[in-house]
Amino acid sequence: MTVEAPLTLSQHIVQVGLFIVAAIAIFGGSLQMFLGQPDTSPRLDNVHRFMAGVYLATGLISLWAGITVRGQGTLVYLLALGVLLAGVGRLVSIGKVGLPEPRAVWLGYLVPELVLPFVIAAAHYRGAAG
Repeated sequence: MTVEAPLTLSQHIVQVGLFIVAAIAIFGGSLQMFLGQPDTSPRLDNVHRFMAGVYLATGLISLWAGITVRGQGTLVYLLALGVLLAGVGRLVSIGKVGLPEPRAVWLGYLVPELVLPFVIAAAHYRGAAG
């Protein structure tokens, strides 16, 4: 049996970032799958629950990537990109229809979605380079 070297600081940062993404996506995806979009048309509820499934699956993939962080390469960048694009989607929504209430909650979602991907990608790059 071989003993693996401890994770580097960069790998720990990537791992924590992926675990944060996983927790948010697993909880959020499960909740949205259960709640759906009740005050809308069947078409929009269908799309909402479909996207909730994608969100939930992304959380499970992020969890697995965090657990197996030593062996991850491009997947970490793709997951970070997915979180960034989700934040960009929120920005587009805010620009088109406004910021939902309570504003602080939605900004609390938005800021990490725009910052965390860069932290994860930079730490992963640093870990791969060093």
